[in-house]
Amino acid sequence: MGLRRYLTSKALWYLGALVVAVVLNFLLPRLIPGNPVDVIVSNLSQGANISSEQQAKIYAQFVEEFGLNQPLWQQFVTYVTSALQGDLGTSFSSYPTKVTALVGQALPWTLALQIPAIIIGWVIGNIVGAIAAYKGGGWDRSVFTTSLFLSSMPYYCLSILLLYVFAVVFGWFPVGGAYSLGMSPEWSWEFFWDAQSYFWLPFASLVLINVGGQAVGMRSMAIYELGSDYVNYSRGLGIGDAKMTRYIFGNAMLPQVTGLALSIGTMVGGALITELVFNYPGMGSLLFNAISSNDYPIIQAVTLLITVAVLVANFAVEIVYGLIDPRIRAAKSGE
Repeated sequence: MGLRRYLTSKALWYLGALVVAVVLNFLLPRLIPGNPVDVIVSNLSQGANISSEQQAKIYAQFVEEFGLNQPLWQQFVTYVTSALQGDLGTSFSSYPTKVTALVGQALPWTLALQIPAIIIGWVIGNIVGAIAAYKGGGWDRSVFTTSLFLSSMPYYCLSILLLYVFAVVFGWFPVGGAYSLGMSPEWSWEFFWDAQSYFWLPFASLVLINVGGQAVGMRSMAIYELGSDYVNYSRGLGIGDAKMTRYIFGNAMLPQVTGLALSIGTMVGGALITELVFNYPGMGSLLFNAISSNDYPIIQAVTLLITVAVLVANFAVEIVYGLIDPRIRAAKSGE
């Protein structure tokens, strides 16, 4: 009953957060100055002999087709109902391409970059932080200093440094992109071998910063547990170090599980900027181009997917946290 009550309260909270996010996701793109239809008509008029009367007709046609002539509340209802049916609309800047097609091309690149970076960074960071806290001395000081430096560095700074040193100066990796010119994405060993050389630099920039943040957090929690009363009391009873280590780092891992959810949210933003630095064809590049052209449907689709992914990831971590931490079940059972 305690776990069920805990999960119900969390589910209601995340549902409310999703509703607020959907409303903001619809409103914020429309606060960007400029009219996207003006950009479309201007692009169509370039190099073509179109009169002002024809431009006005084209403008009115696009405004009606995109529903921009409707009241804002009606546009919102259309947006929500279409999104629930899996229709994210038609791109303004790439008309008549559907947004789902553009997202389907960009999303695999972002997932292939982020998921390994999040998991590997979290595992390595916690192991390094735990070892630093346990060993202490010079090892602890060096690990803490390095981890603090990495965790404090913005994603784009490390990306630029890695790009300049290893791609420009040494030439060990390609300067940017995701695969060589003349190739197209396909399921083949040749394409995979070519694409992996473009993968390592953006991947390393995400992993290093994530390792630094997780190592700092794990080190702090492990040091706190090492100095707690139950550790001193257990040592006085003669309990062995091996058994005490399991208790210490098991307790220290609990906040790090929540830290995993937080790292997912922060890394999403960092990965989008990293993709821009490396010209990686993921969701970050797609969102940047959409913002530049006031492409409301793409902006709404990308931010909605990011919001849903972060909320689902955090809720999943809340479930795991409720299962592994008996204090939560005890607290909810006693209410």
